[in-house]
Amino acid sequence: MPITARDIETMLRDAFPQGQVKVEGDDGAHFAAQVIDESFRGMNRVQQQRAVYAALKGKMDGSHGELHALALTTKAPD
Repeated sequence: MPITARDIETMLRDAFPQGQVKVEGDDGAHFAAQVIDESFRGMNRVQQQRAVYAALKGKMDGSHGELHALALTTKAPD
C-alpha cells in the first residue's frame, strides 16, 4: 500500500508534537512538507532536515523506500 500524506503527517506530528506540520501530495510517492518547530532553533538547514528524515523512520531509505520524493521546508518559529 502506498504511503499517504496523512501517514507522513502523522509521523511528523508524533516527532514534533508542538510544531506546525503541513504535508501535501496525492500521487503516493511525491510530497511536500513544511515543519515549523522550536527544536530547530540554532540548527542549520541540513540539521533540521536530518531531524525530519529521522522522524520518517526509514520510509525514504534506499531505492525501495515507500517515499520517493519529499520537498521539505523547515524552520524555527518567528
